[in-house]
Amino acid sequence: MSVVQSLEPPVVDVCCTPSGTDVLDAAEAQKRALVFKAMGDPNRLRLLSIVRASAGGEACVCDLTEPLDLGQPTVSHHLKILVDAGLLDRDKRGTWAYYSLVPGALDRAAALLTAP
Repeated sequence: MSVVQSLEPPVVDVCCTPSGTDVLDAAEAQKRALVFKAMGDPNRLRLLSIVRASAGGEACVCDLTEPLDLGQPTVSHHLKILVDAGLLDRDKRGTWAYYSLVPGALDRAAALLTAP
């Protein structure tokens, strides 16, 4: 029995060529994920809604516990996450903290969905 060797190069299946469009680097992906994570909780979405609807565009932390039926430490935790994500500003006045939306933050968060 003889073995016949092929001299043809092996066929390499190439799925596709790279698109050449920009992709997120790790730092930008982490930054965007922080915003989405902050908005991924129903209580935090409600907090954003309450602050946005408040008179003068700001709400005292003391006014945010009752509508959510959560304790003050839990509400403060959620507010800290929203502040860290750049969605809310915090202004300390005496013993109370007042929260307001960062101007343009919700528009920027929406734009993250379509931005390259």
